[in-house]
Amino acid sequence: MVCFPYAKINLGLNILRKRPDGFHDLETCFYPVKEVCDVLEMIESHEETFETEGADWEGKKEDNLVWKAYAAFRNMEPRCPPFNWYLLKKIPSGGGLGGGSSDAAFALRMLADFCGWEKQDTRLWQLAASLGSDCAYFLLDSPALGSGRGEVLEPVSIPEMAHYEIKLVFPDVKISTAQAFSQVKPAVPEKSVSDIIKQPVSTWRKELKNDFEASVFPQFPQLQKCKEQLYEEGAVYAAMSGSGSALFGLFPK
Repeated sequence: MVCFPYAKINLGLNILRKRPDGFHDLETCFYPVKEVCDVLEMIESHEETFETEGADWEGKKEDNLVWKAYAAFRNMEPRCPPFNWYLLKKIPSGGGLGGGSSDAAFALRMLADFCGWEKQDTRLWQLAASLGSDCAYFLLDSPALGSGRGEVLEPVSIPEMAHYEIKLVFPDVKISTAQAFSQVKPAVPEKSVSDIIKQPVSTWRKELKNDFEASVFPQFPQLQKCKEQLYEEGAVYAAMSGSGSALFGLFPK
């Protein structure tokens, strides 16, 4: 079985407050970018192997989210046989595009399909949420509002996005999620992401914010310059995705 885990961008991202469990409550809108994707293959076998290409992965297989998803699924589903896994990375790591979470979610999707689980099986969603805050999003194939840690999802329609193309920029900067969160200042905005994305895209530039930009841009001024250049090139809206460092611009088709 072969699948194509895709990237996502965040249309707005507000960090609302720090939680007692050490995480943060946030609100955002996840939007799929299916043109940018990895390739993940699983083959039933008598052994368990994991190979990856196209990325500077040097850790143990047990530290990779695909393998963690596989191990968690096998612990829950005794009928799951051994598999060989092959991962070709195309989504840049450390860019805020959710590549690792997408890989893990699509591994779970293939395993669930193989073992006959329903797509809405609550066990599948629980496994995804346990692997990462945005992992559950990739069980969907459409835009969704994210709240809580990002795992509370509400599908949303943004028809106007069909009139725009997404241009991605990948600066040569890697930002860890922990590094980005360490500098952010939580606050509840006057207007929510869910309200703003209902407005015309032309209004987003003034109102739709990514709270990570305020803490990340001073550390990496080249990211601010990339955003400004996207606007200079004609973007109607531009922002950093997630905790960075990838940026995107929405351009009229």
